[in-house]
Amino acid sequence: MRLRMGATFGGDEVAICAGPCGVESREQLEAAARAVAAAGANVLRGGAYKPRTSPYSFQGLGEEALKLLRDAGDRHGLGVVTEVMDPRDVTKVAHYADMLQIGARNMQNFPLLREVGATQVPVLLKRGLSATVQEWLLAAEYVLLGGNENVVLCERGVRSFDVATRNLLDISVVPLLEEMTHLPVIVDPSHAMGIARLVPPIAVASIAAGAHGLLIEVHPDPANALSDGAQSLDCEQFAQLMRRLGPVAEIAGRRLPRRYRVVSGSSASNPDSAVRSSTSGVKLV
Repeated sequence: MRLRMGATFGGDEVAICAGPCGVESREQLEAAARAVAAAGANVLRGGAYKPRTSPYSFQGLGEEALKLLRDAGDRHGLGVVTEVMDPRDVTKVAHYADMLQIGARNMQNFPLLREVGATQVPVLLKRGLSATVQEWLLAAEYVLLGGNENVVLCERGVRSFDVATRNLLDISVVPLLEEMTHLPVIVDPSHAMGIARLVPPIAVASIAAGAHGLLIEVHPDPANALSDGAQSLDCEQFAQLMRRLGPVAEIAGRRLPRRYRVVSGSSASNPDSAVRSSTSGVKLV
């Protein structure tokens, strides 16, 4: 699968999607986009519509953020991935984005899945907060059966009894899904950990496990971020991570985006389980 700006998912080249949790201003997004592009990322991530637990938290800038994302992506040669939350907004978001993200809270929002399935815009489908692998794959089937075969799965951790980290990352699901489906799988270590200093080692481990890409939150000033600052890398930390990823990707049989240049010196039961074959080639048990 190839995005308009050239980023690929599922091949030998690792997709690196990086940027702020939420688009806060033109200046903030420009600083983040410039930094992640310079470090070697090939997709700009950023939230225009934010599904927040509290209605009093920052909810995103809406369409204004979409315009800023498109502008920054075009200026720095980056694809754009951003979340769509409402079926009524799919056409609008698809006008600006190269990839539509379905967030964890919406993994089983079936009207939304059907709506993005009716487009040909690539879809990034995050695993639900407590979803089984089977439920996750069946959610992907809703998109695929709509005629949109451009689906990428994103592991971002599941809710656990342990609060030491934000979520519990199921890194074993990466090689497992390699056996179960042809759909590419990427990992979001930022939401999995919720702690910035833990993001780089988990990102490295994800690539070593065979992930086709990473979704990483990067903010020019994490301490003053309006959302998820605690799990966001600053620009220099992201550049350092990119330097670590190259050799690991090579060992895993993949490579970082071609724009990257090294800088020297630094199973529950399921009512649908009778299905045995699918559009995606998923092995449904």
